[in-house]
Order: sequence, then structure tokens, then C-alpha cells
Amino acid sequence: MQQLELGFGLDGGPRTLVDDASGKIVYAPGIVAPETAAGWFALLRDTIDWQHERRPMYDRIVDVPRLTAHFGPGAVWPQPLRAAQRVAERFAGVRFNSAGLNLYRDGNDSVAMHNDHTAELIDGSPVLLISLGGTRRMRIHSKALPRQTFDVALEPGSVLLMAGASQRHWEHGIPKTRGHADARISLAFRLRPTG
Repeated sequence: MQQLELGFGLDGGPRTLVDDASGKIVYAPGIVAPETAAGWFALLRDTIDWQHERRPMYDRIVDVPRLTAHFGPGAVWPQPLRAAQRVAERFAGVRFNSAGLNLYRDGNDSVAMHNDHTAELIDGSPVLLISLGGTRRMRIHSKALPRQTFDVALEPGSVLLMAGASQRHWEHGIPKTRGHADARISLAFRLRPTG
């Protein structure tokens, strides 16, 4: 298993984790200035109508271990989310029309390994994440064996771009963490069909 740890102390710009027939995954720290990222985090944390979801898992209904919010075409997007959308669009070269927000309140909040449902996206369109608040580790691994794995420390103001066939060949998740973890908001920008 190949494992690569990225995070603090990176000198330079974006780091390409994958760029082949299985897709393209790029991590770019410092895309949003620290004071801007902190301002967006505080405004979104305090003003969004965060939802606590429940969903079926195996033979029972369980709490989703994070808070969520969604904004699609026609919705009124709060100003910080519109500003983040412009950053995402400049980075990816795509006009996104959907944003999914996740609030990880502490180290107990998480998201299991998954890929985005490609049937809900414009074919071949990228997914771009902007991280705000505390740094959390994202695990990315290939679906194919032998498994290739990356652990990426998603810093505030960073971008993670998943493009091409990456959603078909790779999974990503935010594992629970022991010890203290500051609250984090993930902004996931997508291009969904509108018709």
C-alpha cells in the first residue's frame, strides 16, 4: 500500500496526487487567504440552517455524524458561499451550480469512505472541496487492488479537486479522530443537471 502524507509545511503550490486514466486529484493549500477563510468559517457556522440528518444503515436508522446544508440552482446562497463559489470556479475552470456543506463539530464527526454518485453529476464534471476551520485528515484510496492510499491534512483555505474518472476509481472520507479537533466546514462544489 502506497501512502503519502501531505499537509503543513508544504513549500509551493498544488500537489497532484493522481493524474492518469483513473482520474485527477489535486490538493492545493493556501488558495484562500487565512483571514478570509476564518471569516467565511465564522459566518457560515453561525448563519447556516444546519440540518441533523438520519439515514438507514444496515438494519437500523442512524444519526449522520456531522451537520449538513445544501444549496442548488435557484436557492439563495449566502454571500460567503458565493465568494467561495467564485474561487472554486476559477480554480477548476467550471461553473458550479450546487454546493453541499458539512460541519464537522469535533473529532467524533466523520464521513465514511465513499465516492460521489456520478449519476447525480454532469458527466465528467469535477468535484471541488474548500476547507474552512480546523485541519482534518482526509483518506483517499483506490478501489482497485493493490490499494493505493493517500492521507491528506486538509488545511483551512485549501482546495481538493477530484476530476475526470476519479469518482469511479477512488473513494474519500474523513475518519473520526482521537483527541481534540477544531470544528471544520467543508464546501463541496458540484455541477448537477438542471433539467
